Amino acid sequence: MLGVGLRNHFAARYAEDARSALQEVNLAKSVAQGVARDDSKTEGFAKRNKLLATLTLFAGLGLFFGMPFVLSAGAEFFLPLTAAIVVAIALVPALEWLERRRMPSVVASTICVLGFVLVVNAAIALIVLPAVDWFIDLPEKLPQIRENLAPLIDLYSNFQRFVDETISSVSTGPISRADAASSLVPSSFVDLIATSAPSAAIQIFFALLVIFFLLAGWTRLRSRTIEARGSFDSALATARVIQNVVDATSAYLTTITIINVGLGLAVALVLWLIGMPSPLMWGGIVALFNFVPYVGPIGAALLLGLGGMMTYDTLSLALLPAAVQIAFHLVEANFITPIVLGRRLTMNPLLILISLSYWGWIWGAPGALLAVPILVIVTTLLASIGVPEFIAVHYDEGDEVLPDPAATGQPAE
Repeated sequence: MLGVGLRNHFAARYAEDARSALQEVNLAKSVAQGVARDDSKTEGFAKRNKLLATLTLFAGLGLFFGMPFVLSAGAEFFLPLTAAIVVAIALVPALEWLERRRMPSVVASTICVLGFVLVVNAAIALIVLPAVDWFIDLPEKLPQIRENLAPLIDLYSNFQRFVDETISSVSTGPISRADAASSLVPSSFVDLIATSAPSAAIQIFFALLVIFFLLAGWTRLRSRTIEARGSFDSALATARVIQNVVDATSAYLTTITIINVGLGLAVALVLWLIGMPSPLMWGGIVALFNFVPYVGPIGAALLLGLGGMMTYDTLSLALLPAAVQIAFHLVEANFITPIVLGRRLTMNPLLILISLSYWGWIWGAPGALLAVPILVIVTTLLASIGVPEFIAVHYDEGDEVLPDPAATGQPAE
């Protein structure tokens, strides 16, 4: 009996061990199958994300290279619209300052637009009117310019033929002051609109209306955009992006305007001291051209060199105005602007060159003026919302590649 009992006891024990081993095997198989399914899901998500990244990258490149033709063909609409948006964003801090003093949005917007028009009107009166007199004197001053350039003409003999052709093409005779007075030269911003071609006048009027309505509805538009977000975090992120764009754009344009006006006044003062006619006009030209990095200061120096050769009898004195502008620009570009703007508003010079070439190619001189403000807006947006890692997606492995929220058990944002 004892042997039978022991045999039954060990048999039951072995059966229990076998069942436990079988359960462990089944559990291991289930885990292995689950891991295989997770691996296949992760691989599927990785392939999907790589495909989406590739499609987005090519779509972005196509938009980048195709947009110039669209913007150029529709320049009558897109150019004033873009300029109006940039100016309106730059005027938002002034608008908010007025609104904080309990001024209605419509009244504050009107004051901002009128202030902008007055500034443009002052620039036209300061630069355009004296420049007309210089242009009128150009045919008469060409022999003096040729005399100042005599040393260079000796080195480049074909320059003589170029000067003769320029004289014959610029004017068949001297231009009288009466003829110039009767020409349609704008004396103010209103006169500029009135004397412009119908399409140009419409574009200017359209831009002013866009600036006004953007400013008048800015507070409402921003509130609706933020309140339309689905969560508090999303609304906070949207508000932060909008504020970053406004702060960066207005800070850059305000700061660079103050710097350029200071540069123009400094150049004008020195030109007045050395007896250069119309020093304020030349200072205004220096300030305006300095809004276009790299290319603008070179153009201002060339114009000052031409003006110097029209004014002075010797080449050394004729090149003095251009040398003054170059010296002040070197100080401004290498010391003043980096200190005032700081690192927060400092941009990559390569990006600036690409932006200048891109927008100058599309819209010419107005595009070159808008290139840096547009670059500020774009870079601020990308810094706030993030830049997609299109290239890195193709080199990540497995579940490192943009995992699906459902696969990781995390709630979707």
